[in-house]
Amino acid sequence: MKNLSKEIVERIEEISRPVKIMHVCGSHEHTIMQHGIRTLLPEEVEVVAGPGCPVCCVPAREIDECLQLAEKGVTITTFGDMLRVPGSESTLAEAKADGADVRIVYGVANAVEIAQKLDNEVMFMSAGFETTAPTTASELLAGPPENFSILSCHRLIPPALQFLIESGDVNLNALIEPGHVATIIGTRPFETFSEKYGIPQVVAGFNPLDILMAVYMILRQIKDGKAEVQNEYTRAVRDEGNIKAQKAMEEVFYITSREWRGFPKIPDSVYEVRDEFSEFDARKKFDIEVKDVKEAPTGCICGAILRGVARPEECKLFKKECTPMNPIGACMVSKEGTCNIAYRYSTL
Repeated sequence: MKNLSKEIVERIEEISRPVKIMHVCGSHEHTIMQHGIRTLLPEEVEVVAGPGCPVCCVPAREIDECLQLAEKGVTITTFGDMLRVPGSESTLAEAKADGADVRIVYGVANAVEIAQKLDNEVMFMSAGFETTAPTTASELLAGPPENFSILSCHRLIPPALQFLIESGDVNLNALIEPGHVATIIGTRPFETFSEKYGIPQVVAGFNPLDILMAVYMILRQIKDGKAEVQNEYTRAVRDEGNIKAQKAMEEVFYITSREWRGFPKIPDSVYEVRDEFSEFDARKKFDIEVKDVKEAPTGCICGAILRGVARPEECKLFKKECTPMNPIGACMVSKEGTCNIAYRYSTL
């Protein structure tokens, strides 16, 4: 592996040129930082992290919705990382400490099992990108108990990328696309970025060789004057994706617009529950309404980090007030968060 990585780096150096490559995957950022991949690349080849952490992208409004339900006595189930993601004024961890019934689960199926055992209303906060949405859809299609509902916080990667490209803030030249998302949606939803904007793209896996190979493939496209979607992760990703999973999502969800953390409202970027399954939609079931949302804690630049225009090391709170044990911003909470990863592997 060492000799192969050295050979790929040498090939990168041969065709290197100034380029800003964005990835949108917490696992990619983890691999890049853990293995020092940025230090292996020529200085003119810049790889920046975008909104690749599904926990980090959940805005304060959706945390506040969960807190509102907790106040009504609803049992809240969610992934462990979500407990410390900041809402406007509080977190689910703080609500749990104050007596709310907030439970950590490994997935939606675990939440359904809890609902089957309780007389109380049980809500699952279903966060995640296209990767986890099919499991949520499958449970609703299977017919969960009447006391079960979900708060859909599922987000779609391609609309966020389109927003970033069109905003011009990042000035990105190429994209490394997330392999796990592509296993579900395939490569075709990314094609418009190459066709319309002339952006070279590579769908990549998650080990160091995958990342290095993706960078090389992008540089080779630029050298050859091409802009297309190439699939480095052929061992897991097909062009058409997972058709069965896509059908389940289409049956249960419709696509609408909502804000992301650090972003304004992104058009057509989130999944919401269709009317046919409204009895399992917590927003409709409990008539949730959240107003006056304060998005970011004072001094936190998580939004800029998620948009790829800043690095954690540029934040005044990083490694000082903000640490994994005491996260101020959402990007420090999850192990897929850019700040959390930088805390563990950055030498600055």
